[in-house]
Order: sequence, then structure tokens, then C-alpha cells
Amino acid sequence: MSKIKSLILGSAATLVAVAGAQAADLPVKAKAVQYVKICSLYGAGFYYIPGTDTCIKLGGYIQADVNIASNNYNNPLSGGSFAGVFTGGGTYAGVNGNHNHDSDSFTTRSRAQLNLDTRTATEYGVVRTYWSSNFEHSTGFGPSSGNLTVDFAFVQFAGFTFGKAISNFTTPWSAYTANVNTSAYIGGQDNATGITQAAYTFQFGNGVSAQLGVEDNKTIQRAPILNAAFTPFGVVTGSTGAPSSSSLIASGAYGTGGQLSPDIVGNIRIDQAAFTAQLSGALHNVNANYYTADERDGRPSDKWGFAVSGGLLLKNLPTGPGDKFSVDLTYTEGAPKYVIGGTVGNGYNIYGSSDVGYESFAAGSLFDGVYGTGTNIELTKVWGVRASFLHNWTPNWETGVFGGYTHVDYNGNATALMNTPAILAALGAGSSYNPDFNIWQIGTRTAWTPVKNLTFSGEVLYTKIDQTSVGTITLPAGGFNPTAAYEFKDQGVFTGNLRVRRTF
Repeated sequence: MSKIKSLILGSAATLVAVAGAQAADLPVKAKAVQYVKICSLYGAGFYYIPGTDTCIKLGGYIQADVNIASNNYNNPLSGGSFAGVFTGGGTYAGVNGNHNHDSDSFTTRSRAQLNLDTRTATEYGVVRTYWSSNFEHSTGFGPSSGNLTVDFAFVQFAGFTFGKAISNFTTPWSAYTANVNTSAYIGGQDNATGITQAAYTFQFGNGVSAQLGVEDNKTIQRAPILNAAFTPFGVVTGSTGAPSSSSLIASGAYGTGGQLSPDIVGNIRIDQAAFTAQLSGALHNVNANYYTADERDGRPSDKWGFAVSGGLLLKNLPTGPGDKFSVDLTYTEGAPKYVIGGTVGNGYNIYGSSDVGYESFAAGSLFDGVYGTGTNIELTKVWGVRASFLHNWTPNWETGVFGGYTHVDYNGNATALMNTPAILAALGAGSSYNPDFNIWQIGTRTAWTPVKNLTFSGEVLYTKIDQTSVGTITLPAGGFNPTAAYEFKDQGVFTGNLRVRRTF
């Protein structure tokens, strides 16, 4: 009996061993591989790049615009072919620009914006890179099909920023507290595009910080320097391709020298739950070219322009959750780009009707400074103030109201230099030319966000050029306009924008 029992137990053990060996040979279900791993260190939307400790976030938007009586930036102050001069009879492809049938009543734009944000934790802190570009197709004035811009491209490491980033001079809310659609809301610097720079950010705690850096002197739409004597500032025909005919321009009369020094820019900021305040300052080298086409005739000495700005943003207002109010004031001498810049040009014309001349027009030219043969550079003074208020009616509806005033002042010496013989000969009896001018703006925007990250918005903007010249001036024929006397007269224009944007 014991032998039989032993045989049975031995057989069972053998079967278990064989079964175990066979089970070991069977395929085992592998653990799921997480090909994309969420990175929670820097907020929502970041993922680890496979095989690295670097987190990346992909974002952007798709946008469609219709711009009414304006260009593709809802910008009634766009410059023409020659920056910083009286260009072409119209400043945009709008019904009030050329004041004739050679105008677009509207333009359209489709834009795709893409940005990449990468961050890596190191013993020196986070290393960050950021890139943002726009691809767009447009009709009318503005970028055409195939246009590509690089608005931002920078590296941040241990408090330093290198590359194209928002200027240290710009307030953190910039022009966009009211979530405006226009990129022509002036009176201070905006963040429509970055400026190449090297800067350092100091963190003092309790919401107090400061920045100091050097920035590219020749940024987008920087105002040039006018040599009023060499190829004199005067009355000539309109530039080729300009939207209209006769013009007051300084063809070839620029006196801007090469870039010798970057701008030195800094700010100090206080950021609290109820408000953000910032003071900014900048030094800008104004470097003129030669007096004549012969460098042996010499040139004026360089001058340093400057800009200062102060601003305040109020948050958590009693008018409603998410409501905001901002105001900022900027004053410059020899550095007007800190008040009028971005996508706004340096020369503006708006034409209208007249009971005195063939038509009326208001014109403005923006220069860092003006000089003539044997003179020093006369720096231009420009200051501006702007304010905006944003109200949220519901979580899905908001309305912003915004406005600003900008004053451009040429001193007596600069005004005398700009009254060249060509201009004086073209003035009518009792007329006078004064290059000083003001710009008034007021606008409103309402937006509806039916679902997250999809917004429909509409904007109306009124812009007025308040010029100081008196009487008439004879402009030569060009385009569709005849040789005739044109009346100096303040001009105002309404422009609009309709937009659909899907952000991702």
C-alpha cells in the first residue's frame, strides 16, 4: 500500500513540475508602455520628450479676420513704402485712406500661429526655450500669401534671457488688458512682437522684481533720423506702389547711421493680488549719418535719447470677477518707438473732403531727430497716455473699452529745418507747415466664447490725426490724383474688425 501511495505522489509531483515548466514557456502579457508621459512640473499641457528629462508644450491658434476700412491689423496708421515720411495719399486700404475708388472697403486674413515651450530642471534652475511663429494669407495691404514671422525665439537660464522676447520696457499687461484685436493701439509700447535682447531678471520676493538688459537698437518700425538738407524734405510724386498719388515725402533724405550701441532697458515691478505696477526706463543711441554724400563733409555728433514709463493694472475690481483696469504714461526724447511702434508705421496720411482745396488731408511724420548741414541733431519729443477697462458680463461674454492720446513735438529748430524751400514754395498764401501732430484713439471690443478656447469677437476703433499746419499746399499729380491744392485739415476715421479664433 505504501509503495502504491509513493508511486501516486511521485507521479503527481512529476506532473506539477512538467506543468510548471510548460507554463514558464508560455508568453507573459507585457506591461503597458507609456510612450507619452505627462509632465506636471510646469502646469497643464506639458509632456516629457521620450528618452529625456525635458518637458515640452505645443500650443497656438487658428484665426480668421475681416478688417473693415483698414489693413490686416485693424491699423489706420500704417506707414507706406517709405517709413517715417508723408507717404502716398492713404495709410491703409480703406475708404477714407485714398478717398477715391482705388481703395478696398475690407481686407481678409487667415492666420495659423504655432508655439513651442520646452523646460528642463537643472542644478542652476529651469532652462527654458520658447518659439512662436505666424503663418498667414492676406488680401489688401499687409502680409500676403506665404508670409512667415518669428515673433518670439528665446532661451532663459539662471535668470538670463537671450533672444527675441518682449522688451523689458513693456508693461506685463501691455496694450491688451481690454483684449484688443488691433495692433495699432498706441500711447506706449506693446507686445505684438519681441525684440532681440540679453537681459537679467532679479527676484526680490513678495512680488517685487526688476529687469536690466540690452536690446537691439533697430527694432521693427523704428523711427529714422531726418537729414533735412541732403535730398531735401519736400514735395515730390508718390512712391511706386503707394495706395495713392501725390505725397509729401523725404525721398532719400534719411540721415540714420549704422547701429553703434544697443538700447539699455530696465524696469522694476510690483505684482500683487490686487494690482501690478511698473516703472520702466530706456536709453537709445541716436546716431546720424553724414551731412552730404561726401563723408569728408562730416556728420553731427551722436546723442542719447531716452524713454520713461509708469503704469498700473488694477485687478479684482468690484464691478465683477475678472474685470481689469489699466493706465500707463510714457515720455520720450529721441526714442519715439517706445510710444509709437510695433505694426504702426512712421508716416501717416488720411485724406478727406474740402471746401477750400481739391481735397483735405492730415499728415504726420515720425523721426528720432532732425538735422541739417552743420547742425546738431534736434531730438523729437513724443509722449502718450492710454487706458483700458475690461468687463466680464458672464463667463462667456466680455466687453473692453480702450483709448489713448499721443503728442509728437518737434522743437523750433527742427520745424525750421523741415520747412525746406520746396515745401515753402508749395504752400498757399497765408499757409504754414508745422510737423507737430497728435493722435486720438478710442475703441471697444466685445467677445463671445461659447465653448472653451473658441472666441468670436468684434471691434470698432476711431482714430483721429490732429495736425497743426494751416492753409493749403500744392501736391503734384500721381496715381489718380491731379496736381492741385490740398487743404491741411484734421482727419478722423472709423475702422473695424471681425475675428474668429480657436486656441489650442
